[in-house]
Amino acid sequence: MALALVGGAALGAAFGELLKAVVDVKDKAITFKSNLDRLESRLNSLEPIVREIGKLDRELDISPEETKMFTDRLKEAAKLVRKCSQTKCLKFFKRPSYSKKLLEFEDLLVKFFQTDVQAMQTRDSRKTLAKVNEIDGKLDRIWSGVRKGRQVCDSNVLVGSCGALRVSDFIIGLDAPLQELKMKLLQDGVQVVVLSAAGGCGKTTLAKMLCYDVEIKGKFQDNIFFVTVSKSPNLKVIVQNMFQHKNFQVPEFLNDDDAINKLGNFLVNQTGTSPKLLVLDDVWSGSESLILKFMIPIPEYKILVTSRFVFPRFHSTCKLELLNDEYAMAVFRNSAFRQGESSNIPEDLVNKIVRGCRGFPLALTVVGGSLCGQPEVIWRRTLNQWSEEGKSIFDSSSDLLIHLQTSVDALGEKIKVMECFLDLGSFPEDQRISATALIDIGVELHDLDEISALANIHDLFTRNLVNLVLTRKDASEVDGGEHFVMQHDLLRELAIHQSSQEPVEQRKRLIMEIRGNDLPKWSIEQMQKPLQAQLLSITTDEAFSSNWCNIQLPEVKVLILNFWTKNYGLPEFMEKMDQLKVLIITNYGFSPAKLSNFPLLDSLSSLKRIRLENVSVSSLGKSALQFRNLQKISLIMCEIGEAFTNCTIDIPHMFPNLVEIDIDCCIDLVKLPKGLCGIASLKKLRITKCHDLEELPEELGRLTSLDILRLHACTNLLELPKSIGSLHELRVLDISDCLSMSQLPMGIGGLRGLEKLDMRGCEFHKLPPSVKDLLKLEEVICNKEASDLWEPFKTHVTNLKINVLDEEINLNWLPNLHF
Repeated sequence: MALALVGGAALGAAFGELLKAVVDVKDKAITFKSNLDRLESRLNSLEPIVREIGKLDRELDISPEETKMFTDRLKEAAKLVRKCSQTKCLKFFKRPSYSKKLLEFEDLLVKFFQTDVQAMQTRDSRKTLAKVNEIDGKLDRIWSGVRKGRQVCDSNVLVGSCGALRVSDFIIGLDAPLQELKMKLLQDGVQVVVLSAAGGCGKTTLAKMLCYDVEIKGKFQDNIFFVTVSKSPNLKVIVQNMFQHKNFQVPEFLNDDDAINKLGNFLVNQTGTSPKLLVLDDVWSGSESLILKFMIPIPEYKILVTSRFVFPRFHSTCKLELLNDEYAMAVFRNSAFRQGESSNIPEDLVNKIVRGCRGFPLALTVVGGSLCGQPEVIWRRTLNQWSEEGKSIFDSSSDLLIHLQTSVDALGEKIKVMECFLDLGSFPEDQRISATALIDIGVELHDLDEISALANIHDLFTRNLVNLVLTRKDASEVDGGEHFVMQHDLLRELAIHQSSQEPVEQRKRLIMEIRGNDLPKWSIEQMQKPLQAQLLSITTDEAFSSNWCNIQLPEVKVLILNFWTKNYGLPEFMEKMDQLKVLIITNYGFSPAKLSNFPLLDSLSSLKRIRLENVSVSSLGKSALQFRNLQKISLIMCEIGEAFTNCTIDIPHMFPNLVEIDIDCCIDLVKLPKGLCGIASLKKLRITKCHDLEELPEELGRLTSLDILRLHACTNLLELPKSIGSLHELRVLDISDCLSMSQLPMGIGGLRGLEKLDMRGCEFHKLPPSVKDLLKLEEVICNKEASDLWEPFKTHVTNLKINVLDEEINLNWLPNLHF
């Protein structure tokens, strides 16, 4: 019973054993039946609390010593109960003694939960408050650093900057390689260890496991730096990561040598003689010089390199082998068969599929996911397709791609899901991709609605073709605003490979990856010929000088520009993209980039969606641009404080048909411009994680068409404007984690169409009487204290459901910072 529920925690196991003993014994020990019945009732009432304690102890890694004394008493009580079953063997004078001991234990049980546990809760609440204050201080430093043109990071806050994310709980076959890797890494006289294996073998997973190994953490403490290098490494960005990981201001670097010199001084001065570990993940062939630069002569400084390639210069190499048959079968079954369900797939067919994957963890996971829930005929078709190729998945990574291709082909008639998979190749490798960007593409390029576009992402996730990152535990909103996608680089290669099968002039997607100023040969050859591509993705590195070729792309509907520079000029050939509907511009560099040639957008009459990330749009208001058909604008980590000030054109006139505004992590936004409140067509306004936002204008009440208003984690926002009661069409209001907000406006009852209110994280002490007029309100999401405030109003708001969610300290919502 409880023993199975509490998952093996020391307290939970002892509690479960006692409850089991009581249930087994109570009908046998007639003499003590009343005592045991009462004890069973008491234990059953306490079981959910113990289960929650056990769960939290595991999640928070709390030592069992905390409750050891009480755990021991539980074990003693279980022995006592077992003795009670031996009624006939007990001497008559001992029976009252046993009865007394049972009563004493019941009193102890009550005392522990009424006194000790409450004391622990009080202490833990204060610890949580202290942790929140600590995080709040760190956030202040982060955002103030961004305002000063730098970004300050802490390993405990932003693991995405230079820290390894934890791996899945289900890891098979890596225990022995982990021990071998540790032995080589901790060996004296060895500075660089290379972990080499083919793509999809689990190198990155093993490196992350190493970072969380108890012995490694004990040695290197918080001086473990995990950096993904990939095909186009940027040494200065890697060094910036390392400074940020230690929460230090990042200096300006003249060049790579200057960056390494300053890194050496930093490591010596700030970490002293403490051991240091740098993990360079996914290093490609030709990057040996990068590794050499990081070999700074510092005592107790180690470097772990993971790569598909072997670097003979570094003699200490671990080769990660493929999984043996036993481990391969376990990995495959974990993906191919739902837990607890029986399968009618013949065992010999399962064995053949597993053998065909030849021990590649990625292939086993992806192929298994694609076959999960499929009938036997689909399994046999997959096996036949492999046989037709006449090659082994073990031969080369290209053959691995061929076998993975069958998993994509297994999407069958789900053409739109396949299209979504291919779209993922448009973004740089090893970067987190916002689901809203993919939704924008799906809506305008594949004629989907937003719900279907998001559902396609979930389909890819269930087939293990992408990893889905939810930034909140309950992130289930259909707008995808809290979803991000990451993809293994082999699967990204597969998407690009699949998109490149036709001749250049016939491809639906053109994906250009430019290193330096080396333009693809085809782009020069095709300058005089119109191309048929509907999606164009261009990725340039820091060395690109914006010397664009004049290619003709009259059919392009989606343009994705990825870059790493401080100044970026939009390509002039955009001016002739008459069909362009979606423009996604992302700067993966260190600070917001300045865009030039912005007036080119004025000629794009078909443009419906613009997404700008980590760029400065301060000059937008100084232009006379008119986005006549623009329906959605997304500004992510942008400098927008002066974007709409001193406008040469009226803002509603600039955006006459705008339906949606999404502003996220724009830290220089202090006050929402009044002009935006004049856009009569606006239905969705999302302002999230804008920590300097202090005020919303009273003109907000003019947005009478507004359907959704999200103000999540605007921590300095004090209140909602009084005019909000004029938003009669508003269905969803999200003010979650607006920590400075202490009350709702008196006129909140004017929101006659409100159906959902998310107010968790808000410390409200009372509600205005007018909330009784929110007759359409169906759901309120809040903390326990706020739920009590709503109870008296349920007699008026008859369909109201109060959803109490536990508070969580979760910083996954913070942006990836693109390193």
